[in-house]
Amino acid sequence: MVELAIEIPDELAQRLIPLQHQLPQLLKQLLETTALSLPPQPKEPLTPASEGSAVYQEVLDFLIARPTPIEISAFKVSSQSQKRLQVLLEKNRQGTLTALETAELDVFEQFDHLVMLLKARAYAAIH
Repeated sequence: MVELAIEIPDELAQRLIPLQHQLPQLLKQLLETTALSLPPQPKEPLTPASEGSAVYQEVLDFLIARPTPIEISAFKVSSQSQKRLQVLLEKNRQGTLTALETAELDVFEQFDHLVMLLKARAYAAIH
C-alpha cells in the first residue's frame, strides 16, 4: 500500500480525524463518482520504437525513398493498412476499441494529416 501525504486546511483535518480509517474507501468512492468530470489524461505520443501500426513504417519507408512531388501526390497506404483502418473505424463506431487500438487509430489520424499536408505541398510544387 502507498502512503500519501497531502496538505489540507486545519479545519478539514479536524473533520477528517473521526474518518481516518475510512479515508481510503471514501477517496475511492469519490474518484468513482467524479471520474467523468476529471480532465482527460494527456496521451503519450507513440514513438518509432512503439510503432502503433504498420502505417507508421509504410510512411517512413515512402519518405526515406525521397519521392518526387508527383509520387507524393499519388501516395496511398497499402490495401492491408486501409483494411486495418476500416476495422478500427468500425470498432470505434461501435465503441469497442481497446486502449492499444485507440493508440493505433491515433497514429492513422496523425499520418493522414501528415500525408494531406505533404500532398498539398506537392500539388503546389507541381503547379
